[in-house]
Amino acid sequence: MRAGARVRGWAGRGAAALAAALLCGGAAAQDRPNVVFLLADDHAAHALSAYRGRLEYGARLPDTPNLDRLAASGMLFTHAFVTNSICGPARATLLTGQYGHLTGVMTNADTLHPTRTTFPRLLRRAGYETAVFGKWHLHDPPDPEAYDRYELLAGQGPYYNPTLRSATDTVRYTGYTNDVVTDRALRWLSERRDPRRPFLLMLHFNAPHRYWDPGPEQLALFRDTLFAEPATFWDDGAGRAFPARDAEMTVALDLFDRDLKLAPPEGLTPEQRAAWDAAYGPENAAFRAAGLTGDAATRWKYQRFIGDYMRSVLALDAAVGRVLAELDRRGLARSTVVVYTSDQGFFLGDHGWFDKRWMYEESLRTPLLVRWPGVVAPGSVNRDLVMTLDLAQTVLDVAGVGAPASMQGSSLAPLLRGETPPGWRDAIYYQYFAYPDWHMVQRQHGVRTDRFKLVHFYELGRWELFDLARDTEEMRSVYDDPAYAPVAAELRAELERLRREYAVPEEDPVPHRPFDAPPELRRRPPG
Repeated sequence: MRAGARVRGWAGRGAAALAAALLCGGAAAQDRPNVVFLLADDHAAHALSAYRGRLEYGARLPDTPNLDRLAASGMLFTHAFVTNSICGPARATLLTGQYGHLTGVMTNADTLHPTRTTFPRLLRRAGYETAVFGKWHLHDPPDPEAYDRYELLAGQGPYYNPTLRSATDTVRYTGYTNDVVTDRALRWLSERRDPRRPFLLMLHFNAPHRYWDPGPEQLALFRDTLFAEPATFWDDGAGRAFPARDAEMTVALDLFDRDLKLAPPEGLTPEQRAAWDAAYGPENAAFRAAGLTGDAATRWKYQRFIGDYMRSVLALDAAVGRVLAELDRRGLARSTVVVYTSDQGFFLGDHGWFDKRWMYEESLRTPLLVRWPGVVAPGSVNRDLVMTLDLAQTVLDVAGVGAPASMQGSSLAPLLRGETPPGWRDAIYYQYFAYPDWHMVQRQHGVRTDRFKLVHFYELGRWELFDLARDTEEMRSVYDDPAYAPVAAELRAELERLRREYAVPEEDPVPHRPFDAPPELRRRPPG
């Protein structure tokens, strides 16, 4: 099996191509496309209606019209996967094109060193004007060599009335965070110092991450909607290894009052609080009066959770629509590549869960849409195995900038042109390090091919194997089935080969750190 041939495309011409582009001055700059990179937070692919009918799991959810418009004008990747399904490590990989054991960001406690090579830094050196707005979640401020402008949330940031920090000031804004960061990004777009230079604009939303707070325009949505439960909603985990039964991320037991909007957000203005109470007050009073228990209470919690998640997704979709409209209004759409993705997927009641972290499909897979006018055929669908690991090299390739050999992915530019290069990867590698930590998901690594998935809970010596052609929702591991013994052996060998290829240390580089979650977030002590 081949995991990742280094497909360079245009960028493979390296320094000579870059020098030629820079020496040609303004004309060459105009020939290099702008890039708008839109990054959501915990947006499950099955919560984007362009993926409807293209995935093997998930209940039907409301339409996302602006994201559908983006998909219809570009390419939708059905098999886009992450290297580690947790926020900080995923974001470091997006920027660097490296796995977490190389970036040093393997858990949310880790910091991306400001001087590490990232694709925005390389674009800026190549003459691009660069900016990032919204969620950062990598602790230290960004590399000053990477961005002409940044305005970032501290940590996750609230859904309302955010504080944004830049290199020169810290400002608190009033409004819904999605709207605020979009306003700031579009203002930068209109006030850039040199409109003759190509630009990279990165807009990082904090939606639809927990707590899934809707925007003021979305508070009234879906109040009379009964959402279908996923087919696996009542899964008891009996068909998988025991770590899946120990996680603290169930809709039934692990959502607390703030998640369920039985407690309001802090820091709302009087006007915002009045609108919030009008939306949630009557429903909350009815729930408390009903005294629901058992399965009835679980079903109510699911409806509240998925309704709020989709309200926040619709707020995100509206922000994406604003960005696309602004590109149209300014005459920039034809000269701008637009990328939309998420730092990882998310469980939407699938297997009875919320959150992410696992190597199971709902968490491992992420949405990926790319519009490249004049290159990507509108409405294209790609089914190759691709990764967020590839996006740094892809953006560099699109911009005509050589990628350093330290990047571990492959440019998607050939795929965007409709050509799958010989030797394209037929397996991906995944590793999750953060245990003990939130939700108590055990450390794991594994390999996924087009048909099979092998998962190893390496601290426990437990294995899972799924035949995705026959068990699309990963309900029953066949690791111990003698009929699959040859497959298991082949995938164990492939796992070791990929670990060598990606220079994964033999010893787990993340120590067991003390973990002390608030009591309401943990049903049992870590162990």
